[in-house]
Amino acid sequence: MFKIGYRTIKTALGATLAIIISQMLNLDNFASAGIITILCIQVTKKKSVYASWHRFLACIIAMAYSALMFQFIAFHPLIIGLILLIFIPTTVALKINEGIVTSCVIILHLYGSGDITFSLLMNETILIAVGVGVALVMNLYMPSVDDKLLDYQERIETNFSEILMGIVRYLRDNDHTWGGKEITETGDLLNEAKSLAFRDVENHFLREEDLYYHYFKMREKQFEIIERILPLVTNIPLVVKQSGIVANFIEDLAENVHPQNTAIIYLKKLEELEVFFRGMALPQTREEFESRAALLQLMKEMERYLLLKHSFKGLPKLNNHRMKKRHLA
Repeated sequence: MFKIGYRTIKTALGATLAIIISQMLNLDNFASAGIITILCIQVTKKKSVYASWHRFLACIIAMAYSALMFQFIAFHPLIIGLILLIFIPTTVALKINEGIVTSCVIILHLYGSGDITFSLLMNETILIAVGVGVALVMNLYMPSVDDKLLDYQERIETNFSEILMGIVRYLRDNDHTWGGKEITETGDLLNEAKSLAFRDVENHFLREEDLYYHYFKMREKQFEIIERILPLVTNIPLVVKQSGIVANFIEDLAENVHPQNTAIIYLKKLEELEVFFRGMALPQTREEFESRAALLQLMKEMERYLLLKHSFKGLPKLNNHRMKKRHLA
């Protein structure tokens, strides 16, 4: 389906404004300001600032090399090649190689002039400043991704609940009816959510970390534990009394998957379960022994699962209010 995104709109508007401003300033090669703006508009504010600075600095260096070589050697195509032989390694060494393409445009402007003058250099400098400046102004606006992050959070938590309930049904009744589609889906959702959360960090100059990013990282580590648990559960040879008790615990956990930090409650419950199991009679058969040993290992994995959540301070309460509003809408 044909769709125009906000970045496309900003690019089109920015290029137009840059050209109009350059024309109003009576700059030569005014159309190049639009090219510079297009190259400087990035997906995040931080990337836009870095790209703009790198291109501006690279263009200044390119003008310096071009002015020296064209003026003191010759205006010849071979000199363009010589300039690039020196200029490109310089930008790579300074880690501003993003500016190579933009700078080549400036180098060709100077070559086409046939004479290096102060007014020409000023023209090119203002041209670069207009292109970069307009791009920075355009990138001041970045749409909020809070609703998308909240949506990812809800979908991941729903999948976690479904996966845990699949484990519960297997422990209670040896039920294999759960299809497991949430496993693949959750892995994809976590990758997409982390990428979006990181982009959100990049759009805030004064924010070096993001609670949502840490939240999704925490869920990713919990998901790794769940993936370890699944084969362990399916290989339990016998449904024993302890299976139902552990199933009840996991069911309670599955019904309370949310962004707040209440893991300490379940850690205490898990500790009480372990104490209770120690007081139970010893297994009478090998299968019962293997089943109880597997359940003990499962409980240790669940402890690691809960400790990961306990180390996360939780998302702001505001998200819960927004969530309720969405459900009521």
